[in-house]
Amino acid sequence: MARRRPPVPGFTLIEMMVVVAIACVLAALALPSYADHITRSKLTEATSNLAQLRVMAEQHFANHRTYSGFTLPAVSDTKYFTYSLTSTATTYTISASGVAAEGMGGFAYAISRGNARATTALPGGWAGVNSDCWVLSRGGGC
Repeated sequence: MARRRPPVPGFTLIEMMVVVAIACVLAALALPSYADHITRSKLTEATSNLAQLRVMAEQHFANHRTYSGFTLPAVSDTKYFTYSLTSTATTYTISASGVAAEGMGGFAYAISRGNARATTALPGGWAGVNSDCWVLSRGGGC
């Protein structure tokens, strides 16, 4: 009578393929959410720097009773956005535009006298352009 060999412990090819398929499905569900999370974290650069620059503009106005002569100081953290200023004697607008090379192209925010915040541009798939607040989520939430 022939002796049977004991079964070799391990996984079959089918079991391994099922595990890989499940991992791929989970990754496909998680990656878009993760990418949105990274994008939202980069938006904090614009919002915090615009708020800081607004305070500086208001301090200039308090000292000189005019916004004329106010210039944007060097901002230390400007990796994802570039900043610009337009001003007159009685008003100003500071804008932040996303740097396309850093994946933030299409985003544009502004702040002006009286702490008036605005979202002036958003990339495709984002709702809330021309809002009177800073849109920080894909669905248009401020």
